[in-house]
Amino acid sequence: MSLGQHLLELRKRLFISGIAVVLAAIGGWFLSDFILDALREPILEVGEDQGRAATLNYETITSAFDLKLQISLYAGLIISSPVWLYQIFAFLVPGLTQKEKRYTFGFFFSAVPLFLLGCIAGWWVLPHIVELLTRFAGMEDSSLITARQYFDFVLKLVFAVGIAFVLPAFLVLFNAMSILSGETILKSWRLAILAITVFCAIATPAADVMSMFLLAIPMIGLYLIAAAIAVFNDRRRARKVRVMEAEYGLS
Repeated sequence: MSLGQHLLELRKRLFISGIAVVLAAIGGWFLSDFILDALREPILEVGEDQGRAATLNYETITSAFDLKLQISLYAGLIISSPVWLYQIFAFLVPGLTQKEKRYTFGFFFSAVPLFLLGCIAGWWVLPHIVELLTRFAGMEDSSLITARQYFDFVLKLVFAVGIAFVLPAFLVLFNAMSILSGETILKSWRLAILAITVFCAIATPAADVMSMFLLAIPMIGLYLIAAAIAVFNDRRRARKVRVMEAEYGLS
């Protein structure tokens, strides 16, 4: 494909993704009240446990409406994740053979559950983070938490963990495209474990380190699984090349 064809293909994929997000955001509007109640729950629990007031606050008259729109949009992003993840894969795989496409699309169906699992993991550690950070306020003080800033904080956490969980799927994709070798992925395990540990330490500032390890262990496991799949795929391709060389008498 020429550069112009690639740009047209990109525009097509972005348009489909955008339509999917908008439609899903409409459905997210009807879920926004439920999501906001779930977001408010960790703050209310902290207030009860610590014996002081902790509430969400809106700075302006339109803040509540703006927040509901924002929740709807990001709910739409999560709901439509199968569509835009597929569009990313579909944009990257046109140059692969038919067999490689089947292999890649087969692995794609693990990318969506991984993303959703990462979002759930981020949501799971949220109460621990809220509990720890609000403890820095004195018992004689009240925590007046701005709803918009609180939601932005939750969003970054949930999406960051979701994207982190789906990255191994992209490692396998790049291996299928012969961009990354399995050996390269495997040799980088020390750096990967360090990056995962640092990420989890930042994302889970809980008083106990168990939350960090409970988040880091599955991420490390996913990385090693991706490396194993890439190594297996490289060996399979190498065997295929040797068979062809032997069949056609190539050196």
